[in-house]
Amino acid sequence: MAQYDVIVIGSGINSLVAASIIVKAGKKVLVLEAREEIGGMASTNEFAPGFQYNAIYDTIKWVDPRIVKELQIQSKGLELIDMEIKRIALGARENEHVIFHKDPLATCESIANLSKNDSKRWMDFTTHIEKLTKFLEKLYQLTPPNLPDIGLLDALSMRSLLSPLVGQGPQGLVDLARTAPMMMPELMDEWFENELLRSALSTAGTHGLSYGPYASATGYNFLHQHLYSKGIIHNSSIVKGGTGAFPKVLNNILSSHNADVRTSSKVTSINIKNNTYESVTTQGGETIMSDQIISGLDPHNTFINLVGNQNLDPNFHTQIRNIKYRGSTARIHFALTDMPKIKGVNDNHMNTVFSICPSMEYLERASDAVKYGFISENPYVEFSIPSTVNPEFSPEGKHVLSASVQYAPYHLRDSEWDQRSKEQLKQNTIQVLEKKIPDITNLIETSIVYSPKDLEVEFGLTEGNLNHGEMTLDQLLFMRPTASSSQYSTPFNNLYLCGPGTHPGGGLHGMNGYNAAKKVLKD
Repeated sequence: MAQYDVIVIGSGINSLVAASIIVKAGKKVLVLEAREEIGGMASTNEFAPGFQYNAIYDTIKWVDPRIVKELQIQSKGLELIDMEIKRIALGARENEHVIFHKDPLATCESIANLSKNDSKRWMDFTTHIEKLTKFLEKLYQLTPPNLPDIGLLDALSMRSLLSPLVGQGPQGLVDLARTAPMMMPELMDEWFENELLRSALSTAGTHGLSYGPYASATGYNFLHQHLYSKGIIHNSSIVKGGTGAFPKVLNNILSSHNADVRTSSKVTSINIKNNTYESVTTQGGETIMSDQIISGLDPHNTFINLVGNQNLDPNFHTQIRNIKYRGSTARIHFALTDMPKIKGVNDNHMNTVFSICPSMEYLERASDAVKYGFISENPYVEFSIPSTVNPEFSPEGKHVLSASVQYAPYHLRDSEWDQRSKEQLKQNTIQVLEKKIPDITNLIETSIVYSPKDLEVEFGLTEGNLNHGEMTLDQLLFMRPTASSSQYSTPFNNLYLCGPGTHPGGGLHGMNGYNAAKKVLKD
């Protein structure tokens, strides 16, 4: 007899959301987490005495509104700080920064310092992006249809797509179909002329990808980053207490409904019999049965490592093997002895996200590192100082600077990720930071580098990919992660997926987990 109705593997945001939705429906749920603490990529940890850091994400771009409503996460303690300044793109000179405000009119004023023409077009651009994301918002809430065998129920489930169609007419859908496959330079050519503005916007299109701005579908990734933003470009929120507060709130919800959450409980196999999920076995040798199971791990870990090659149909095995990962984002956290000074940035504006990417060409050249397997000499660097918003992240008077570095390819040519290569990446990153923070080297007390290989080891991310698979056109919607497992179900009865490798992709929004939970409850 099964001990649980549902077992959830992993404790990232999607896993915890799925578990929370299911346990609220009256099911008996067990969450199994391999690490010593919950949270996965939403973890907040200490890297030096008194210094804390957000493991992967310093901000949350958007959260599925259904989760906010159904789980009431904000009334249960999740506080999202909506900053007035969303991002500062650092220019070549201190009076040439582009400041992206919550108020689009204030952004217009900042852009006008560089280009009057671009400033005049800004409001139309934000309206255009908001219209396009309305379609995606509806699409993201759906379980992808069963293509090519789409039936009446699949068609009816997509009727919510009619609401933006009614509001915008067919032209809105045509615009989405045009924009999604675009490369960022094509999109920018239609709107803006200033190079700093063009590159600052293009970084949203390449966010988390191994590709540069000239890759197709970077336009789609740009839209993906702006759902529920109401046209606010580079919109994001900071979690009070660090991103680790998000999984803690979800864990409290699970505890209040008597769900079991076990840490240091690594699953070593998903046991299959007659093409049907039966049980899991943990590293400690325990076998646990349940009626259904949901994996929050990526497809490679789920099927190759846990289900096992011997249980995979050759066709499906090939599909899983063909999923592209190619992680190329590294994280570096610096413990600083004092607040850094950035040329041309007011001390009151230090609590935002900064980007260093002077041109589209700079971003493209940085991405060449992935093509040729080397560490970029001039990487794209995006950084924030989380201790300005959450002072508990550092001792009084000191600060933490956390940087996301693209492009640091998982696969290095004629080398591997070791202390020497990580030191090279750190020094290259410091050289980029020094152009905007001249005294950064003297401020660094200590640091920690997470290469894509480290992210793979620490968080179980195949090839260090934060999205559990590249966000490319051939790996989206009804193709994510594969055509035969795109509806959160899999070729194995009672085995489901809920991680970022499923529709609609990566981020701390929790939508994958919510959609998967509804699918499990429906089945």
